Amino acid sequence: MPELPEVETVRRGLQPVLEGARLGRVRQNRPDLRFPFPERFTERLEGATVQRIDRRAKYLLMPLSTGETWVTHLGMTGRFTLDGEQLGEFEEAAPIAGKHEHVSLCAVRGSSTTRLGFADARRFGFMGLIPSAEIEAHPWFAALGPEPLGNGFSGAHLAEAFAGKKQSIKVSLLDQRIVAGLGNIYVCEALYRACISPLVAAGKVSRPRLETLAAVVRDVLNDAIAAGGSTLRDFANAEGGQGYFQHRFDVYGREGKPCAGEGCTGVVRRVVQGGRSTFFCPACQKR
Repeated sequence: MPELPEVETVRRGLQPVLEGARLGRVRQNRPDLRFPFPERFTERLEGATVQRIDRRAKYLLMPLSTGETWVTHLGMTGRFTLDGEQLGEFEEAAPIAGKHEHVSLCAVRGSSTTRLGFADARRFGFMGLIPSAEIEAHPWFAALGPEPLGNGFSGAHLAEAFAGKKQSIKVSLLDQRIVAGLGNIYVCEALYRACISPLVAAGKVSRPRLETLAAVVRDVLNDAIAAGGSTLRDFANAEGGQGYFQHRFDVYGREGKPCAGEGCTGVVRRVVQGGRSTFFCPACQKR
């Protein structure tokens, strides 16, 4: 599933096309994706103007002139197209036309019209239309923790959330109630950079180390966003280009390879935590 940096690069890629655009000729080609489309979905979109494009965790949010917000979650294989062209390159091909294109519309900005499509071969993505004033209270968002790139995320926040917690810090960081949008890849990378073992209980990590971790999480995410995301097999950014952060992973996917740390003779290990693969260097990331 695309992680926060990937969704952010999609948001930035769509921004020049959709922000301030009027939506026209909206077509819905099936009744549902992961969940059913909202009632009268096409009617409620058609004619509306997109005021801006936001992101909350891994959701794209587009507040409309109608007072509703168009919400999209990409799921596993959700991807946008512009004028029939796929927005980005994928390591594994997936259909983006025909029966796999589930929504299409025209974005009109001045004299310019762009055809926008949304395809999702596996249909794990979903869309919603929510009154803008009710977004924060909606079940999709009400329990989310602070954004890792926002002011609410800090070492102090982690210390409070982790107090007395026996669950491992790796699994705890994936809890969206603690921090919104962090995924498996970037948690592995952040713990490595912060020299914290993914196996240690969250409540056992000191406040100074959590302060370091919070700063490192921001750095890892910003590096990935600047590089265009990690471009894993079912993700592409919205600029038609491939991201390159995947080529600079320090531990993720490097099981059995030498640690990239200067002077370290350790070897990257993989363990399974909470059903997800964890990659780390036992030499650098001591408890």
